[in-house]
Amino acid sequence: MTELRIALVASTAETAQDAYRKLRAMYTVVSADEADVIIALGGDGLMLRTLHRYMRLGKPVFGMNCGSVGFLMNRLQLDGLAERLAAAEPVEIKPLHMIARTAAGEVREARAINEVSLLRETRQTAKLRISVDGVIRLEELMCDGVLVATPAGSTAYNLSADGPILPLRANILALTSIVAFRPRRWRGAVLHNTAHVDVEILEPTKRPVSAVADFTEVRDVRHVSIREDEQHNLTLLFDPEHNLEERIVKEQFMP
Repeated sequence: MTELRIALVASTAETAQDAYRKLRAMYTVVSADEADVIIALGGDGLMLRTLHRYMRLGKPVFGMNCGSVGFLMNRLQLDGLAERLAAAEPVEIKPLHMIARTAAGEVREARAINEVSLLRETRQTAKLRISVDGVIRLEELMCDGVLVATPAGSTAYNLSADGPILPLRANILALTSIVAFRPRRWRGAVLHNTAHVDVEILEPTKRPVSAVADFTEVRDVRHVSIREDEQHNLTLLFDPEHNLEERIVKEQFMP
């Protein structure tokens, strides 16, 4: 039987560091380029950083929760890891691709696994014009901001902003307003995952806006383009009893 080759990534938390040391003694640990699977030890933040860091490799990632929430993680258990990996269920997700143009004319690109959000920078509400697939759908939205969320990220910031929870296999994205002032009743839209969303910032000098794609923030943007990234497929592995799809369904029935 071929020996399991794993790469290890751990947060600075004591629990994660202790698990890291024990796994190094139990298994053949190699670089991410050489590994069959990447083991992420930490919380959801560590998982997101791991997915971003190794996105180009296309290696599956199996997370074990050493943090607080751990929505994207499995339980922490070091024994029987090879058997757990063999029985794990894969979940494929696609990130979002953001292209942002700034006031200085700079063009910045970034990817987001959870969401791309546009947020006002000052006390003034943002004024945004929103187009979908080249058609203006909102001529003017006054708000604190707006976000586009993936199904995997729909239970994060999107849910806190009263956006919809999206099933993983639904092939849709959430376009969600953040504290809409005018039109007051507009809360967002559900779009097909092939949709191309463009956001133009109106009155940008008076009402500056920043764009955030997971860990990347771009200040003073003028125009932001968001669409699903067709170039990258990310694979997360879950114990059958901790399947991500089931967790997302359960979130819809939480009191």
